[in-house]
Amino acid sequence: MHELSVTENILAIAEKHARKAGATRVTDIHIVIGQLSSIVDDSVQFYWDMISEGTLCTGAKLHFSRKPAQMHCRACQHTFTLIRGELIPCPECSSMDLRIVSGEEFFLDSIEIERDQPDQEP
Repeated sequence: MHELSVTENILAIAEKHARKAGATRVTDIHIVIGQLSSIVDDSVQFYWDMISEGTLCTGAKLHFSRKPAQMHCRACQHTFTLIRGELIPCPECSSMDLRIVSGEEFFLDSIEIERDQPDQEP
């Protein structure tokens, strides 16, 4: 259920920046989600369709980009990418003394907007 509050935050951020840029409408929103994040794309989309209605973001398309998880072995200093998101020992030395380098991210990367064009003189 935390996807609702996350989606509300995405909407607030997108609207804030869209207004600041003089937008009449937000058309696309690009979101980055780390492979280890517990955020579920479908849930965000579900809530988005409900809460964005009647805002600058009505009808905006959400684009989700998943960032792979990378781990760093503290024992041998090897950095590797998790294939399926399952925690595995270091492929170099089999140690489980690992640190997450990336994969927990969740952020709004960019928005695309429309603006009224100023009247052109003939």
